[in-house]
Amino acid sequence: MDETANFYRVSRKEWQSFYRNGVPPLTNDELQQIKSVNDNISLQDVQDIYIPLTHLINIYIKEYESLQLSKGLFMQKFATPSPFIIGVAGSVAVGKSTTARLLQMMLSRIFKRKHVQLITTDGFLYPTKTLEERDILDRKGFPESYDMEKLLNFLNAVKNGEDDLKIPAYSHESYDIIPDEFETITQPDILIVEGINVLQLPKNEQIYVSDFFDFSIYVDADEELIESWYLERFEALLDLAKEDKTNYYYNYANGPREEALDFAKDVWKKVNAENLASFILPTRSRADVILHKTEHHVIDEIFMRKF
Repeated sequence: MDETANFYRVSRKEWQSFYRNGVPPLTNDELQQIKSVNDNISLQDVQDIYIPLTHLINIYIKEYESLQLSKGLFMQKFATPSPFIIGVAGSVAVGKSTTARLLQMMLSRIFKRKHVQLITTDGFLYPTKTLEERDILDRKGFPESYDMEKLLNFLNAVKNGEDDLKIPAYSHESYDIIPDEFETITQPDILIVEGINVLQLPKNEQIYVSDFFDFSIYVDADEELIESWYLERFEALLDLAKEDKTNYYYNYANGPREEALDFAKDVWKKVNAENLASFILPTRSRADVILHKTEHHVIDEIFMRKF
């Protein structure tokens, strides 16, 4: 079965025509500050792609809130509205972090009375020590490298309105969970959850992460492009790590560049490409919206779920 059969396929030009009244709620300087290391994004992209997208999300939020109210009326009691949760999925290096941060900023400013927070599933990776003990360090990013029970319990607590929820903090500089450091989630109205695994169906679980989502986005591109972005980002991270001995990339940054790039290519082939093919790409058809990118991270097509 063609996985796009259940989606409307929309060109960038047609998509931008769906909602022309919006004004980007941020400056270009702010946009450049929130974008990932090697991502390319402009205020024109915000105007053409993300303003219509936030308008679509608003439609979903209104329907969600209406259903919550109707359930309360049905039970003849007031039911506290549960947070609206948005999932953002896609491969490593495809630019999903930029999408998630941009949505957080835009939704916070468009819905001024709503509290919007963002988490990444990196905080639910097992610490490096645990991965080493289980002999799966080379499987980091694969489903078995995440504490899925902790992630599911967290999302269940969010939906049930619990306050001051703490999740482990993750450092991309040390490439590990930061001991005794946490992020706090404080009863958001909208929570954005970003990660490569948010749409996956892990084995031996009766509840899936996506069961908690009210809207989901998959950021997509051809594998050859994603690999090139991954290698570009790797080189950019080497440049940033050159003077920082605590950085995971420090030794690679100060060794032969060709050897470092060979290492990155090997990681892509053995880890990221396999993870993409086996566990990430198969989840694409589960998203409500697919943002398809072409060269230079330009979004050329949008796929919107029909039903």
